Amino acid sequence: MADPRDAGDLSRVETPDRRTPTWPRFAVIAAVLVLAFVISRATGEEVTEEEALVTANGLVDFAPEDTQIRLLRQGLDRHPFWVVSLSIPSPNGEGYEELAVVRIDAESGEVVQFDEQKNTPRGPDQDP
Repeated sequence: MADPRDAGDLSRVETPDRRTPTWPRFAVIAAVLVLAFVISRATGEEVTEEEALVTANGLVDFAPEDTQIRLLRQGLDRHPFWVVSLSIPSPNGEGYEELAVVRIDAESGEVVQFDEQKNTPRGPDQDP
């Protein structure tokens, strides 16, 4: 049988389709995704939200009426910190009788920052 390229008919020449993914490609992609998920979960916080609240409440000498807590990741390494805000609003709604903000390392539980203020005015973006 003659080679089809010799006859000038290139339509019969079979070439592998490089755009068609094969199962090894899928396996590699799946393995990378699973590895990324495992690594992201392994570097999570060890201190729970409840533990951070207990730590922050233990630092203040008042019983807060309002409590806010957020997990923030800061820095290039996205280190997790719990930021806890404890407050007692003033009776006239213009500020706070007591206000404390505590930043806690979410991996070690160490108190990184503690700010306490008395008779603090509210910011313009805060509702009474």
